[in-house]
Amino acid sequence: MDGVALDGQTNRMIAHTSIGGATLRVRLSNAYGLGNLNVGAAGIALREDGTTIAAGSHRALTFNGSPTTSIAPGAMAVSDPVEFDAPPLADLAVSVFLPSRMDDQFQITGHGNSRQTNYISTKGDFTAAAELLVAAPTDAYLFVAGIDMLAPEGTGGIVALGDSLTDCNISTVDANNRWPNQLARRLVERFDNNAPGMMNQGIGGNRIVHDARGGSAQRRFDRDVLAQPGASHVIVLLGINDIRNRSRKPEEKVTATELIAGLHQMAQRAHSNGIKIFGGTMLTFENEDFNPPPGMPGLYTPEGEAIRQEVNQWIRNTDAFDAVIDFEAALADPAHPTQMLPEYDCGDHLHPSDAGYLRMGDFIDLSLFD
Repeated sequence: MDGVALDGQTNRMIAHTSIGGATLRVRLSNAYGLGNLNVGAAGIALREDGTTIAAGSHRALTFNGSPTTSIAPGAMAVSDPVEFDAPPLADLAVSVFLPSRMDDQFQITGHGNSRQTNYISTKGDFTAAAELLVAAPTDAYLFVAGIDMLAPEGTGGIVALGDSLTDCNISTVDANNRWPNQLARRLVERFDNNAPGMMNQGIGGNRIVHDARGGSAQRRFDRDVLAQPGASHVIVLLGINDIRNRSRKPEEKVTATELIAGLHQMAQRAHSNGIKIFGGTMLTFENEDFNPPPGMPGLYTPEGEAIRQEVNQWIRNTDAFDAVIDFEAALADPAHPTQMLPEYDCGDHLHPSDAGYLRMGDFIDLSLFD
């Protein structure tokens, strides 16, 4: 994470869960750190509001029986299981005290622009505090990589692998209007205690062929899909950032053949690990003007549109995927099919509005997970 420095502070990260459970564990990541990540204390609680946790809900986390741990560069630490009454679709507060000083030289592992307000305390261990003494809010998730619920045998897990259209950039902060959130709500309503868990692995700017934030989707597929506990399904929605090529590097200009090859490889790897994979069609981007390079109105081109349509047609017709989720059709304007319907467009012609993201979550056929 660029621009984040910590010095003996407590991070309180707010995670909106999908399924509930009575036993859970927390995963902390030092994937990009250049030194050991020293954890002085950690805890989990039900979030009441803001930084406040519900009375009596705090549980201390341990690692191999110890309240402290040290995570090597590139590694992850999984807490010991802890008994915790977690309802489905709840806000949980994970508090982590980090006694060491860390700055840009450390390379803090995190996920920026999360559409969730999280909190960094003043100096000290406030992991068990009912209310955090806040030095600064942050829109990033720092170090907390996941919460695992102990679920009934046979319960599946759905990974949403994508870019900002899965991370749900520009959706309302703290509203949980991401399409994976909406899908989780529908799954809990339909399957109740047997609902599959939902894991959002969207990273803004992510690409299929070339590295971007978090590495290319092919590079991070093992970590973000295959290694996810209980993963049984993956929904892939990627490719538009390859086409946009915001850096304008000639060597990173892609073809439809390259994008199709990358998607096909992900399908092969999912199936080799017993995971069903669903291909999502790329959304429209005609005349998009999101964060263009200096001097450019946007990154839409007729050539890029031709590539998008060719890849989408392959997704619809290939037998590489177990099913197709036609997100493009869900949001496209029938009168102008290369654009989103205005009510589904946030205004930049690339990212959906809240209504568009909710429509994406509602559009997915729940029988795919029977």
